[in-house]
Amino acid sequence: MDEMDGGEEVPHFIAPVIQDNPTGWGPCDMPDQFKDMPYQPFSKGDRLGKISDWTGAAFQDKKYTNKYQSQFGGGSQYAYYHDEDESTFHLVDTTRVQKPPYQRGRFRQNQRNLRGRGGQRGSHQSQLQLLGKGLKMRDRQQRKWPQRQGMRNNKNQPPIKSRDASVTVRPDWITIEEMDFPRLTKLSLPNVKEGEDISCCGSLEYYDKTYDRVNVKNEKPLQRIDRIFHTVTTTDDPVIRKLSKTEGNVYATDAILATLMCCTRSNYSWDIVIEKIGDKLFFDKRDNTEFDLLTVNETSVEPPQDDGNSLNSPRNLALEATFINHNFSQQVLKTGEPRYKFDEGNPFISEEEAGEVASVAYRYRKWDLDNGVVLISRCEHDAVMHGPNGELQFVTIKALNEWDSKLSGGVEWRQKLDTQRG
Repeated sequence: MDEMDGGEEVPHFIAPVIQDNPTGWGPCDMPDQFKDMPYQPFSKGDRLGKISDWTGAAFQDKKYTNKYQSQFGGGSQYAYYHDEDESTFHLVDTTRVQKPPYQRGRFRQNQRNLRGRGGQRGSHQSQLQLLGKGLKMRDRQQRKWPQRQGMRNNKNQPPIKSRDASVTVRPDWITIEEMDFPRLTKLSLPNVKEGEDISCCGSLEYYDKTYDRVNVKNEKPLQRIDRIFHTVTTTDDPVIRKLSKTEGNVYATDAILATLMCCTRSNYSWDIVIEKIGDKLFFDKRDNTEFDLLTVNETSVEPPQDDGNSLNSPRNLALEATFINHNFSQQVLKTGEPRYKFDEGNPFISEEEAGEVASVAYRYRKWDLDNGVVLISRCEHDAVMHGPNGELQFVTIKALNEWDSKLSGGVEWRQKLDTQRG
C-alpha cells in the first residue's frame, strides 16, 4: 500500500510466520517468549497446600505424603542431587563395639522409659522419615541431649587420660617394627613343650601353714622385715652370661616375660631394652625405673586418680603394694630354721652387703619355641613346703593390695573375704 498525500502513514499488513509441519501437527520450533522457561505439568484438580515448608527438608510426615502432590508427578525434576567426588570415598568400620559391663542395658532402659512417658510422642516420631539434612539435625540433637540431661549417660564412663611415655622417643631413632595390641592378642604358641631346668640357685625357708587359718576374725598384723631383695636385669646376671655361651638364643627374666604377655591389658607406660649381640637377643629393663613396682587396680573401671602427692595416687599405691609384697612374702615363713639349699648359692650376694638376704631361689629354665628360637628365662621362688605325701613343693607368694574402698567401688574386702571367693 502506498502512502497517501498529506504525509499520513498508512498501516502495513505483515503476514505472520506460519510453521508448516508436514509430518505431524503443532509448532516445530519453540517460540522465543517461551525459551528457557521451566514447565511443570499440573492438574486443575490438585489441592492447594503450604506455600513453603521449612521442616520438610529435615522430616516428612508420611501421613501427608500424597495429599498435596501433583497427580502428574512432575515435582522430582527440581530435586537437587549432590554428586560427591569418589576420590574422597573412605571405608567406614561398621563393626559393633563391645560395650563394657557397666554400660550394657542402660540406654535400652532409657528408651523404654521414654516410650512409657511419651505416649503418643513415640508413635508420632515413628512416622517421621529422615531426609537430606535430617541426619545432621538428628546428630546435632543427640549431641545436645546428654548436656540437657546432666550428662547422665557419661557419668559412669571411665575418664580418658593421656599418660606420659616412660621413655622419650628421639627423632633420629629408626622404627624397625610396630606391633599393635590386636596383633599381639592373636599370637599364640600352642605347640610349646614343657620347659626344662638348666640350673637352680639360692636357698629357701619353709612356709608356715598356720597362715592358712588366718581370716577376718583371726587376723595377724603385717610385720616389717628388713631383708635385701635383688632385682637384677638380664645382662647383669652372671648365670645367664655363662649360659649364653652354650644354651639358647633369647634371654629374659620372668618379670619381663610376664609384662610382655600381659601388655594388651596394661594401661600404664613401660618400656624394655632389647640388645642384639650376634644372633642372640637379651631382654633387659632399665635401672631406677618403675618397672619393678606392682601396680594397683590398673585395669579397673575406676582406676586410681593421679593427684600428685595424694596417698591414693598410682605411684604411691604401687610403692605400698611392693612394700607389702616384700614383707608379706617373708613374714609367712618359718624363720630361724634351716633353709632348703640348692647346689649353687645365690649368684647376687656380694661380700659388701651387710644385711640379711631374703628367702629366694632362682630356677633357670629353657623352652624350645620352634623356628630356631630357644628361650632361657630366670624364674623365682619364695619358699618351699611339704606336700600331702611329703614331697617338696616350691611356692611363690604374692599379696593383693586393697586401697580405699570408697574410691574403688565401695566394697570392703573384709566383709566378703570369708563368704565370697576371690
